[in-house]
Amino acid sequence: MQAPGFWQHGKGGVLAQLLSPLGWVYGFATKAKLATTIPWKSPVPVLCIGNLTAGGAGKTPVALDLGKRLIAKGKTVHFLSRGYGGCEKGPLLVDPDVHDHTSVGDEPLLLSIHAPAWVSRVRRSGCEAAARAGADLIIMDDGFQNPYIHKNFSVIVIDGGYGFGNAKMIPAGPLRESIASGLARADSCVVIGEDTTGTLDIASSCGLSPLRARFIADALSDDAPTGPVVAFTGIGRPEKFFETVTQMGHNVVSTIPFPDHHPYNNADINTLRQIATKAGAQLLTTEKDAQRLPASFIDDVTVIPVSLEWTDEGALDALLNGICNA
Repeated sequence: MQAPGFWQHGKGGVLAQLLSPLGWVYGFATKAKLATTIPWKSPVPVLCIGNLTAGGAGKTPVALDLGKRLIAKGKTVHFLSRGYGGCEKGPLLVDPDVHDHTSVGDEPLLLSIHAPAWVSRVRRSGCEAAARAGADLIIMDDGFQNPYIHKNFSVIVIDGGYGFGNAKMIPAGPLRESIASGLARADSCVVIGEDTTGTLDIASSCGLSPLRARFIADALSDDAPTGPVVAFTGIGRPEKFFETVTQMGHNVVSTIPFPDHHPYNNADINTLRQIATKAGAQLLTTEKDAQRLPASFIDDVTVIPVSLEWTDEGALDALLNGICNA
């Protein structure tokens, strides 16, 4: 889905006010479910990478980054995902040579490149499968509001440019639960990108010491485009990718946003090719989008890999040690 414009920080208006009663019901139901459900405890620790808003905040890149660092510390990490966008219910170990985004979703495919990744609509079943397969730490991508699984450590990811949107509950705004209750349940939080929404102060007022990070593009190959480019993506906040491409120094002649997790069809591919051809430009997209592109189209596109650059490596290492000891 593409988040409505009135969900954004500093916005709202009549529509948000009209939908607020439904938001109160949504928030009450979430709070009641969290309060009355006794979570099941996994045989191995669970690290949850979550957020408080609907849509993309950067959870999967954070899960990947922390996963690689924890593996370097000797942990046997397995990822666990609901598999949004895929049809498999699981528990299923993702095999990128066999599965595609229609079966397991784009994010599990990306996670599986770096460590074993499981798809399971029932998270308990996924935890049990990962534990049987030898995991000694499970990183759950999303699921912070899932009350059925005990989290040994929870990290909330916040987009500094979006924050908590208009601070209203779904459907009046993007919040999955109240800011205060969500941050109170978290062990740590990461603010990605420039904080233009006062998120750091909010998190600090709730007793957290936010970590800071930003997306940086990894080095491209020698055959990377040097002329005009057309950037397209279907992620939670397409603007983040477009900003990254611009910061790389590319001559961006057009940006084309799609809804998050958008399954590219032949009409989309033909449109993208026509726009690029007319502009004499090369197409650029993200690693996540690449999981949803037909194999026959990949050679026409330059994929931009990104990684996280952390402001305070010492604080990050302290976080990792805390996770290892949770």
